[in-house]
Amino acid sequence: MLITCTSPATTGPSPGLLATLGAWTWLGLDPAEAPLGHLLLAHPPGRTACDTPAAIEVRMRRIADALGGLATPQERVPNLGARLLMVSRTTVLLRFDGTRFGVRLPVRPGWTQQVQRHGQAVITVGLPPLKRSADLADVDIYLDDTLASGRLLFGLTYPI
Repeated sequence: MLITCTSPATTGPSPGLLATLGAWTWLGLDPAEAPLGHLLLAHPPGRTACDTPAAIEVRMRRIADALGGLATPQERVPNLGARLLMVSRTTVLLRFDGTRFGVRLPVRPGWTQQVQRHGQAVITVGLPPLKRSADLADVDIYLDDTLASGRLLFGLTYPI
C-alpha cells in the first residue's frame, strides 16, 4: 500500500522569514506610566533586487497578521493572547499563528522578570527595514520616524 505523507498546510510566515527578523527588547512605561516590556520586530534591509521596501513591508504585514492582527498608532492596541514562552531568564520564544515555528529571542533577565511580574508585553512591528546591528540610538531614531509616518503596528501579548 502506498501512503503519501504531506506536511500540514501553513498559512503563517515561513521559517526563512522568521529567521531574517531583527528583534530588540527594552523596559519602558505604558500610557498610565506602569512598567511594560517592549519588543520590536523589524526586517533587515534587502540584500537582493527582490528585497524592495515594498516587498519588505508585505512580509512584515504578514508577520503582523500571524501575530493576530496588530493596530496602527491611532487604533486601540489589540490583545494578541499568550504568545511568549519564557524558556529561561535570558530566552523567550515568540509564537505565531499558521506555522509551527517561532522566533527565539535573547532577552535580559530584567525584561523577563518584568514581563512575568506584570504579565504582559507590547509587540511592535516596524514596516520599514532596520539593520539587525542597529544600536539603541538607531532604534530610537527608527521608532520616532516610523511612528511619525504611521508605519509601526502594535499589539499586547502575555506569557504562556
